[in-house]
Amino acid sequence: MTTSTVTPESLLATGRDVLRLEAAAVAALEARLDADFVGACELLLSCRGRIVVTGMGKSGIIAKKIAATLASTGSPALFLHPAEGSHGDLGMLTRQDCLLALSNSGETAELLAILPVVKRLAVPLIAMTGNPQSTLAHSAAVHLNCAVAREACPLNLAPTASTTATLAMGDALAMALLQARGFSADDFALSHPGGSLGKRLLLRVQDVMHRGTSLPKVRADTPLCEAVLEISSKGLGMTAVVDAEDRVLGIFTDGDLRRAFARRQDIWEQPMAELAHAKPATIIAEALAAEALALMENNRIGALLVTDGEARLIGALNMHDLLRAGIV
Repeated sequence: MTTSTVTPESLLATGRDVLRLEAAAVAALEARLDADFVGACELLLSCRGRIVVTGMGKSGIIAKKIAATLASTGSPALFLHPAEGSHGDLGMLTRQDCLLALSNSGETAELLAILPVVKRLAVPLIAMTGNPQSTLAHSAAVHLNCAVAREACPLNLAPTASTTATLAMGDALAMALLQARGFSADDFALSHPGGSLGKRLLLRVQDVMHRGTSLPKVRADTPLCEAVLEISSKGLGMTAVVDAEDRVLGIFTDGDLRRAFARRQDIWEQPMAELAHAKPATIIAEALAAEALALMENNRIGALLVTDGEARLIGALNMHDLLRAGIV
C-alpha cells in the first residue's frame, strides 16, 4: 500500500466528491419510480404476514435498517440472514409473508441458495438490485432498480453510493406504505414508547402537572403579601388568581413581582385583581406535554395553568416539570 500526500484540501475534496456522487445516486432513483414501485407497494400492502428483508454483507446491514424502519412505521418486518437461512432460519419464513431481497449484483450466492424454498412456499419476492439482468432480478415478482453510475469509493470498489441508493429506495417504500396505511403520530408513539421521542409522543399534561394542595392559587382580593407567601410555598414561581368557583381570572409570577416593585414600593396590600395578568395562556390536562412546551415557547412564558372545559383551575406546570419529564 502506497501513501499519498495528504493535505486539508485533498481531504475536503474527497469528502465533497463522495457526497456529490451519493447525492446523484439517490437523485437518479426518482426517475426510475414507475409501475414496478407501485407493484412492490401493493404486494407489501396485501401481505398478511410479515415483510422479511434479507441481504448479505453491506446489503445485509442496509436490509436490517429497512426492516427496522418498516416495523416502526406500521409494516411488521424482520431481518433474515440469508446464510443462516440455509441452516434453519428459513423456518421463520411463512406462506403469509413477503420477501424483500437486497443485492447490488443480484448474484449473491447466499441469496440464490434460498430461492428454491421461497418459490416452493409461493412467497412473493421483491428484489432490489443494481443489475436488472441478474438472476435475482429475473426471479422476482417485482424488481426495483437501484443501479448507480459508480461507487463513491475512489477505487469504485467499496459499497458506498450503491448502499446509499438502496437505503433510500427502502425509505421510499416504507414511507409510501406508511401513508397508504394511514399511519398516524399516535400509532408511531405506540412503537416508540422509550426515550425522549416516546415521551414527547405519549406523555400528557395530566402526567406532569401539579394538582390538589400543591397547586398555587389565590383569590382576586388577596393582597400581594399573601400571594407572595403562596408563590414561595408552592415553588412554581407563580400563582393562579381564581374566583370562588376556581375559574381562572389571571396569573401572577415572580417576574410580575419584580416589575411591580420596580414601578412602586407601597404595593404589599394591593389586591391581586390589580396586579395579575388577565386571560393567561391555559391548556387542558389531556393535551400532550409537548404541546405545553410549544405553548410556553411561543408565548415566552415559564409556567402554564391547566383548566377544565369550564375554565376551572385543575393543575399547573412549569418548564422545570417538563425538563424533569424529559420533554425539553
